[in-house]
Amino acid sequence: MDDLEKRVMEFEVGSADVRLSFLGRLCREQGWSRAYGGRTYFEYKRFILLAVLAGHPVTPSEDVDHVWHLHLLYTRSYWHALCRDVLGQELHHGPTVGGIEEKDKFVDWYEKTLDSYERIFQEAPPVDIWPIPEERFRYAGEWKSYNSGRYLLLPRWRELFRMWRR
Repeated sequence: MDDLEKRVMEFEVGSADVRLSFLGRLCREQGWSRAYGGRTYFEYKRFILLAVLAGHPVTPSEDVDHVWHLHLLYTRSYWHALCRDVLGQELHHGPTVGGIEEKDKFVDWYEKTLDSYERIFQEAPPVDIWPIPEERFRYAGEWKSYNSGRYLLLPRWRELFRMWRR
């Protein structure tokens, strides 16, 4: 694991000599601070290790999944530099087919992912990036992309209240 872990953790998506780096684009698109984006990028790399080492199917947190989706757009980086050159195997991202059985499957995989995280990394996953399953799947399937220059989105009242209580 040490050699693989070193290769994955040293891996960088895209080129450093561009105006908008991968991390810069990730933070811009998600509205994240650079610090939170960097932490989530680190957790994405740990998720990649889990996908290879856990011995069972794994499911990312929503924020880690956002990193994965963006990385998939960098096709050469993902398929050649990461999968072929670093991992030595393909790592596919399969969408849900919908339905309660599918949700139950992904909840189960996510719970197993959290357990394997603790087993492999010898520490609990950070809850702000890897929330408990109930929180992770509370609004599953509700994500929408939008142009923030054209639209203003406001949280639902119950979400405003929940944020205020924190």
